[in-house]
Amino acid sequence: EFRSRIVSLLNRTDLNHAALLITNLLAAINRVQLLGRVGQDPVMRQVEGRNPVTIFSLATNEMWRSGDGETSSTGDVSQKTTWHRVSVFKPGLRDVAYHYVKKGSRILVEGKLDYGEYVDKNQVRRQATTIIADNIVFLSDNIRDRT
Repeated sequence: EFRSRIVSLLNRTDLNHAALLITNLLAAINRVQLLGRVGQDPVMRQVEGRNPVTIFSLATNEMWRSGDGETSSTGDVSQKTTWHRVSVFKPGLRDVAYHYVKKGSRILVEGKLDYGEYVDKNQVRRQATTIIADNIVFLSDNIRDRT
């Protein structure tokens, strides 16, 4: 049925419009932006036969005020910190992250979500969510001051 709808679209529209329609039908987005503080200095790991990866944690904070309504200025302020695991595989960015990302730095990470599994030291299978970074913006601790 899907194929017959595509053929029908192709018969009724010009080629450019049909290509745009097909692209929109098949499009998917996996994009993440996190703004937070680095939890610890990065580590670089390499598994035999694979490219190295730089790994660090990033904390993001969510704050809200409990009270009667959303516009209420009374009530206690609550905060929730969420920790994210960030992995950098991209060669140039991986090295910059390893050398210049530091514990406490405020950074913006852009990338994609990755879900995987690993076996821990007790041979228990665990789920892992990782941000695969493809861009890092330094918002504090200017890189030029360190070189």
